[in-house]
Amino acid sequence: QVQLVESGGGSVQSGGALRLSCTASGYTPPGGYTPRSYYMAWFRQPPGKEREGVAAVYTGGAPTYYADSVKGRFTISKDNAKNTVYLQMNSLKPEDTAMYSCAAGATILTAYPLSHYEYNYWGQGTQVTVSS
Repeated sequence: QVQLVESGGGSVQSGGALRLSCTASGYTPPGGYTPRSYYMAWFRQPPGKEREGVAAVYTGGAPTYYADSVKGRFTISKDNAKNTVYLQMNSLKPEDTAMYSCAAGATILTAYPLSHYEYNYWGQGTQVTVSS
């Protein structure tokens, strides 16, 4: 019923760029101050490592959040009409190699939108591989 679908992953050389997309469908946002809006975010999990929040954006406003490791290189954007978020990844490094997953469901009251505990729905992921 609720589905998140990611696309755009692939293999690139160090210093290259990729743009990921995530589209949500069949989603009923949780209640809150602005119940029609919610956070969508990107997480990643490198092989053998724990999941890390990468970037998040609120569909009902402008605020965005980024992990320190990607600030200045990655940009999250949204298209509310399409229920879609994008992650533009520039200046990619080998340490960016991971399975990237899209998440949705955190409300405006979320203390920290890059915490995976705040999200209810997840996509299947798209692989990003960066080689030297």
